[in-house]
Amino acid sequence: MYLGLDLGTSGLKAVLTGADGSVVDSASASVQTQYPSPSQVEQQPEDWWAALQQALAELGRRQDLGAVKAIGLAGHMHGAVLLDSTGAVIRPCIQWNDGRSAEQCRVLEDSLDDFRVRSGNVAMPGFTAPKVLWVREHEPENFARIARVVLPKDYLRFRLTGEYWSEMSDAAGTLWLNPQTRDWDDELLRISGLERHHMPALTEGSRVTGRVSAAAAAELGLREVPVVGGAGDNAAGAIGVGVTRPGQGFISLGTSGVYFVVSEAHCAAPEQTVHAFCHCLPERWHQMSVMLSAASCLDWLANLTGATVSELLAEVEASDVRETPVLFLPYLTGERTPHNDPNLRAQFFGLSGSTQRAELTLAVLEGVAYGIADGEDALKAAGTPLQDISLIGGGARSAFWRQLIADVLQRTLHFREGGEVGPGLGAARLAHLGLAGDDDASIEAICPPPPIVQTHEPDSGRADHHRRRLALFRRLHQQTASLHHSPEY
Repeated sequence: MYLGLDLGTSGLKAVLTGADGSVVDSASASVQTQYPSPSQVEQQPEDWWAALQQALAELGRRQDLGAVKAIGLAGHMHGAVLLDSTGAVIRPCIQWNDGRSAEQCRVLEDSLDDFRVRSGNVAMPGFTAPKVLWVREHEPENFARIARVVLPKDYLRFRLTGEYWSEMSDAAGTLWLNPQTRDWDDELLRISGLERHHMPALTEGSRVTGRVSAAAAAELGLREVPVVGGAGDNAAGAIGVGVTRPGQGFISLGTSGVYFVVSEAHCAAPEQTVHAFCHCLPERWHQMSVMLSAASCLDWLANLTGATVSELLAEVEASDVRETPVLFLPYLTGERTPHNDPNLRAQFFGLSGSTQRAELTLAVLEGVAYGIADGEDALKAAGTPLQDISLIGGGARSAFWRQLIADVLQRTLHFREGGEVGPGLGAARLAHLGLAGDDDASIEAICPPPPIVQTHEPDSGRADHHRRRLALFRRLHQQTASLHHSPEY
């Protein structure tokens, strides 16, 4: 068996696959998030290790973990885990959806004329580099203690193996890696006050980075097996649904909303706020649009109304509500593509005394779908090929939502088996590649697209309705965005 560990924003999922690549079992454990201020989002790395222990303990009650041959890691990207010379955590991890470092983004871009050429991306508060620059300016005593900066999944690697490694897909989201050369860039590090010795070694996601230490193996019920590079959550999700060739892509409805497409070369498009990163397989790259709040918008509405997400979805599906005057802008924590504005906030528009809860749910589902449409337009403007698109993530379990997105995009979408465990499955597949080799034949054999559960063809009869709604959605953003920057707000 092969073990994939996926450190998500809300929890850790452990996925076991068999020799044939099928999912044997999975287990998960939740992780708490702290919000020191409205724009600040942090987690405690020790909580990730505790979640790993909990998930493996649950799996171990049903499966023989001694049969695991290799381990792959996936995780949420961009988090700044700062370690001192003993490997101890200096401060809580500043998360990917933290918006405190907008000013530091401007400083970084102004520090190098060719910043975007080197990094391949526009500086955004979600990336790692501006977070570390924020620490240097606001917590100089913590910055002075930094011996290593690692990404969230790579902290788990350190706890498992005692080794400092990262891989290309995750490292590309730091703004310290040049995706074209697939190496750390000394000038990008310099303007952040760092040097190469602060960075982990680099490898491809399908290559071995060490073995589980004797101490970790005894603690977790594992053998001292190889641990491969793994991937950032989106690249791992791509591997999980067989997205390995140019033109293939997926839309992920997780905490964030991601539109991910493989490219045959590094194709930077920072002017479109499209992310251009390395894929986790050798000599492959990808482009990506990212919205910060997707399925999390539905979670927020459920908490606000005292319902569960399942109840909200069942209610709107059972009702006759298919159109509503209510619009929802899904910017709970700001936005990346296409706006790159951490100050944006969500809003309902068009409420009245007769508005039903089902209309609020429909407005949220539509608002996220319209945000995805904004991302698709940015990818098209960047010249991204869009051919074979799948849906993954927790939100993709809703057939109602999947069909709505197909209608908004007027694009055929596939929902595949294993889509809900995509990154964990992808990490397990990378572990398998770590032992079998990562040549094209092995990739084709080990990472095929899973069987299609349902194909959603767009309803052309809904095209005009959503075109009008999308235009109003965009107009609402344009007319209110400046208010979020006003002194009175």
